[in-house]
Amino acid sequence: MKKRRQAIESLMTGEGSAASGEVNEVAVVPEKKRKSEDGKVLEVETTVETGGGSLVASPSGEKSSGGAPDDLTALLSMQSAKEREERSQQEEIFTLLSKPTAREQSLLNTFKSADGGGVKEFCQHSTKAECCKVHQATQPCDKLHFVKILQQHTDESLGDCSFLNTCFHMDTCKYIHYEVDKTDVACKVKKDSGGRTSIRTLESTKLVPPQWVQCDLRNLKFEVLGKFSVLMADPPWDIHMELPYGTMSDDEMRRLPVPDLQDEGLIFLWVTGRAMELGRECLKLWGYERVDEIIWVKTNQLQRIIRTGRTGHWLNHGKEHCLVGSKGKLLLNRGLDCDVIVAEVRATSHKPDEIYGIIERLSPGTRKIELFGRPHNVQPNWVTLGNQLDGVMIHDAEMMERWNKFYPNGYNIAENFVLHPRQE
Repeated sequence: MKKRRQAIESLMTGEGSAASGEVNEVAVVPEKKRKSEDGKVLEVETTVETGGGSLVASPSGEKSSGGAPDDLTALLSMQSAKEREERSQQEEIFTLLSKPTAREQSLLNTFKSADGGGVKEFCQHSTKAECCKVHQATQPCDKLHFVKILQQHTDESLGDCSFLNTCFHMDTCKYIHYEVDKTDVACKVKKDSGGRTSIRTLESTKLVPPQWVQCDLRNLKFEVLGKFSVLMADPPWDIHMELPYGTMSDDEMRRLPVPDLQDEGLIFLWVTGRAMELGRECLKLWGYERVDEIIWVKTNQLQRIIRTGRTGHWLNHGKEHCLVGSKGKLLLNRGLDCDVIVAEVRATSHKPDEIYGIIERLSPGTRKIELFGRPHNVQPNWVTLGNQLDGVMIHDAEMMERWNKFYPNGYNIAENFVLHPRQE
């Protein structure tokens, strides 16, 4: 390829003919002047004829040689046989790498949406009856339809509610409302799932309603909570900065009885600033091995990266870290998610909701607990602990039994402030 380019360049510069001893005759043709209608000269071209062709020079410095440069450009841009072979091999390797393995495909099928996923098209005629009427058929089309929500106060003569399914006053609104026809949805799920009525039928995947305990983690008896497979914490680290909330000292963090909550499992520990080193130390003290780390890249409402973060002594912090620790052996779904979360910043210390999806896919259906949580953190299958929660909410019968054993007279979170569990 290199020799070919050198040969072409020598032809263009005339070096090739000079080296071979050939002498080309050169003749200069008189200048050609192009004039406008009013007599002004627009352009002057000088043509030089040689033995190998002719070159035309214009004031703008452009050259032409009877179409030769276009042919040379096309020749230079062509791929050689070796380049085509290498490109073909690269495409074949890329195709093989991008194809999911049997194990990956199995995991994807396990977590496939229960409704089959994808975009579903709705019939423009709304109800099945109207669809059959328009098409003059006995059976409606295969698209999704709606059914009318008719209540005692509904007056069909008024027509449809302009808010449709977003009406906030359906209990009093007299107009007609609609909902998706459940039989169409069931047929869609059955079709997309290959005859299965449900993708996820394991007993372990059933969701337990959110549970929480308003407490001071420094005096709560963790034995009352039982054991958990996954633990997440966003501690109020003392990062030596002015913060809008109270913090805990390094020694208080080290003394937290976290080992009482897990015999084996994972811990997700949010850290920032100097807490990154302290967090690693705490993981080791609590009996965990750091095995991974998740990065949260912060964005604003316009989906642009935050460049003027509220933390950072030397550089503005536009990200946060979540250390992942492991203890014992636990069956996990590996390789489903990435270790980077790009999400919008909300209230102070409000972590992205995507973390819950990542954890649930790693360990579906298991007991999980979050330390230092707030009302927005309560989630199904999770027990949330924190001093900003609203009382004590317990649904687990075994946990309620342990609570009554350890706190028969209620939990004294502070002086003259006793809490008793409730169920809703």
